[in-house]
Amino acid sequence: MDADLRASLLTAYDAQLREGTEMLSADSVDRNGPLWRGKFGDRGFVSYRSLAGLEGQALDNLIAQTIAHYAADTHTTSFEWKTRGHDAPADLPQRLIAQGFKAGDAETVMLGEAQLLAQPVPLPEGVTLRRIDNQPDPQPDVVRAARAQELAFGHPSDEDDLMRRIEQGAGRVELWVAETAQEMVCVGRLEVLPNTEFAGLWGGGTLPEWRGRGIYRALTAARAGSALARGVRYLHSDSTEFSRPILERSGLLAVTTTTPYVWRR
Repeated sequence: MDADLRASLLTAYDAQLREGTEMLSADSVDRNGPLWRGKFGDRGFVSYRSLAGLEGQALDNLIAQTIAHYAADTHTTSFEWKTRGHDAPADLPQRLIAQGFKAGDAETVMLGEAQLLAQPVPLPEGVTLRRIDNQPDPQPDVVRAARAQELAFGHPSDEDDLMRRIEQGAGRVELWVAETAQEMVCVGRLEVLPNTEFAGLWGGGTLPEWRGRGIYRALTAARAGSALARGVRYLHSDSTEFSRPILERSGLLAVTTTTPYVWRR
């Protein structure tokens, strides 16, 4: 049963969550063969549904053309070519590395019914949840949220990118936080995807000293409840080793993996 459901979810993922859907908040988008090439501030992003029929020199040429495209824009500092574990050709990662890309950490793509996650979760005493993007001026809280993400993930977070996503999302990008009276301890986005059955769970991170206390589950449940209220059926998440077990216990299924390959100027 799980195998059939996984296959069905993976088909929906490929059909609804790639190509143009990944470019909704891009500043600009163009096409080259099967590729969608977007620019998000000073970073680029490559999406596609299939590279079927491309291999060997033809694939190497497409990669080289894509590098040249982003390199020609001196404002672009890096771009990501997002690969999926179930995609062909199998040697795409090696061909990207051969042309100067660096592999990021692999993550697991989790999919499932939003109602599975929208269950009550008790919070530790003194911790509350709040949506912060819908304020008259969300920027001060967005700056605090970015700092909390830096502490959670151990690498810089860009408040300007968060603000751009919120502004360009025009209400479909929600930013949720769990906080005490002193600090934000967990942050996560919900991105509702128009003309699909999905919303995405993104950027979910909890400060190390607050992990293991149900806060990420509670923040995820709040986002799932908001998604259901908007008529969303499915949620998806590119999950780290920390979030995957939590989502699996709630009933989401691992359908594939995703690895970013990044070119930097």
